[in-house]
Amino acid sequence: MEPYTEGIFSVGNQEIHYVEAGKKGRQIALLIHGWSSSWYATSPLLGQLAQRFHVIAIDLPGYGQSPPLEETTTIPGYAELLAQLIGQISDGPVVLVGHSMGGMISLTLALAHPILVERMVLLSPTISGRLSTAINLFISPITMMERFGLGSLVVTATERAFVGLTDRLMRPVSFAERTGITEADYERLRMDARQPGQGRVRAECYRAMLENDLSGRLAQIETPSLVIWGAEDNTVPLRDAGVVADEWTAADLRILPKAGHWPQFEAPDTTRRMVAVFLGLPLHSSALFKPVEEDELAQINEIAQFLVNSDVGTDLTLPQRTRLAAQCQVRVFEPGDVIAEAGTTSDELFIIQKGYVEVWKDPDNNSGTHNHEKIEHVANLRAGQITGELAMLDRDKRSADLIAGGEGATLLALSRERLRALVEDDSELGARFLWNMSIAMSTRVRFVLWQLNQERKGVAEQEAAFGRLPSRG
Repeated sequence: MEPYTEGIFSVGNQEIHYVEAGKKGRQIALLIHGWSSSWYATSPLLGQLAQRFHVIAIDLPGYGQSPPLEETTTIPGYAELLAQLIGQISDGPVVLVGHSMGGMISLTLALAHPILVERMVLLSPTISGRLSTAINLFISPITMMERFGLGSLVVTATERAFVGLTDRLMRPVSFAERTGITEADYERLRMDARQPGQGRVRAECYRAMLENDLSGRLAQIETPSLVIWGAEDNTVPLRDAGVVADEWTAADLRILPKAGHWPQFEAPDTTRRMVAVFLGLPLHSSALFKPVEEDELAQINEIAQFLVNSDVGTDLTLPQRTRLAAQCQVRVFEPGDVIAEAGTTSDELFIIQKGYVEVWKDPDNNSGTHNHEKIEHVANLRAGQITGELAMLDRDKRSADLIAGGEGATLLALSRERLRALVEDDSELGARFLWNMSIAMSTRVRFVLWQLNQERKGVAEQEAAFGRLPSRG
């Protein structure tokens, strides 16, 4: 992991330890870990989010390096504390990323103070507060014992003596059978879970989750949210994912195979890709912790606004247009520049952003290649229209030349690979984009057919008129 900085926030009398990355002054992404954990639980996303956000990953009071609360720990209490923190450190709504209990805290915060939260990414969030049978059998008795001094001493001594046994019991509960987590990450997460002095807060949080059942309240949440769950989660069972599916239809729910309770560690590449698409992060920017420059962010926002009136932007929300804009590459052409040649193959479609594009074609040859002496100008494509979509979809040769018009042209290039990633990672956006593209293609085909009919009608009228002319004998 790249270097990051750390520090302490003071919210009233409560100290909160944090680590941060990314440029200060940008929108804040607040990362919230779960039960028996620390900021490290969200670390796989830290570098990626730092490309665009000022990322702050906290240790909740009582965990990591943050001292416990003076009062009894509750989920609404955590949420109110973080609301105060957001008011201190941010000048606008934040993006919340919550894992497990951190997801429940995020949801509770969004319900109580929706104005503070722009978007959420929730990783295996606790919804009902009822954890799995395995957790209740193995962990609940120990947790309850930790509430009392003697029990805490017994548990600590037992834990130190039987660490290997405890880990063998916990590993299948926390991780998938074919998990992709590294041994180094696994050991660090277990160290967080074994940290001494957390008995009281662990017991209080265990009870607090049960008392904060969110079932029946999810439909009230309007904050755009991505929810990622491991298919083999044996900590927060998939029945909670069923509650999300039933009650919160607006949420983008994804189930990952070969992942358990820690998808950010077990399937990091897939998780990062989904997060990138949801938050409008450039997929081509693969260097973690390398900030996306201000001009690129401004360009993404400009493209998102432009897409409103484009062939493919109909009925897309601003977050969807931002996600789409982040996957486009800008190409600038001078007047008369060749953008694409007939007979060549391509895996890109173009959205015309500025200027116009001339289409030239050999009318006697539909195979792609043509006689340059016979080509004819057949159309001009204006800003907002798409071109090259057929060659991109079927990877066949282009059938016409594309030339930048007299004002030059600025094009947005979207590759087949990135379009497929959008379709796979954001099915709603992908479906809407493909639908809009289909409508644009059908509109163009209908117009061409109308032109051909008019041309044939004109020829027929000329032939009829010629037949009526008196012969000269």
